[in-house]
Amino acid sequence: MGAGVGGLHLGLYLRQHDVDEGNLVYDRHMKGYKPSPTFVPRFTAGTADEYLHVLSRNKDIIYTFDNLNMGFVHTQIIGVPVRSIEPLILRPLIQAARTQKRVEISYVSLANPVAETRIIAPHTLVCTPLRWHVRAYCEKNHAFRDFVLSRFREVNGMLDESPMTVAQDEQWQHEVNLILCPDPRLNLLQQNVIARDYDMENGRLVLTERATLIPYMLQVFNIDPLKLEGKPEAQQIVIQNRNEIEDYLF
Repeated sequence: MGAGVGGLHLGLYLRQHDVDEGNLVYDRHMKGYKPSPTFVPRFTAGTADEYLHVLSRNKDIIYTFDNLNMGFVHTQIIGVPVRSIEPLILRPLIQAARTQKRVEISYVSLANPVAETRIIAPHTLVCTPLRWHVRAYCEKNHAFRDFVLSRFREVNGMLDESPMTVAQDEQWQHEVNLILCPDPRLNLLQQNVIARDYDMENGRLVLTERATLIPYMLQVFNIDPLKLEGKPEAQQIVIQNRNEIEDYLF
């Protein structure tokens, strides 16, 4: 049986199963099935967040669903411009990370805008809201660092296996709690609005993350740990446990 036919039969089976269980009911006006008053999702959690994530994942998906009249509301997605990353650079970095190999690369940074040769041992690709970077051991600095993928200029060659793997990356292995709360300069009603926005419990949002990723988590919330906005309406949320995460900030 072909994959398409098998998928069709599975879909018909699942629909009939939901009808038999009262999960779906037939609507003569729309000439199709719709959720019953006692509908219970079987393959998703049934949250609004899932629906919104589908909308935000890919404009092409939204365009396809819209043409199929799947009932998606008109949506406008504000995307971050794609940074220039060469496939010829990305492939060996991925291979080195998979095989725990050292790799010789040419790299630029704001501190060193002229390309310089380094030897690194990458272990993980990381996607932040603004960029992709690779977590790697740097033999020049004798430490694990984050290397922005768009700042690689050349990959000169694969070397031998590195003893510095993800297991030796202490900040990567160490998890810490980032605790956020409404800006205390807001009045109580305003603080309640912010707490509801972020689904806080007892006025706190506790996020557990790898220590090395804490600065990127703060970027997600548009929090600058070095300054406080003059207006609390602009700041909205603050770090409650700054002393506990101080060592992991840029």
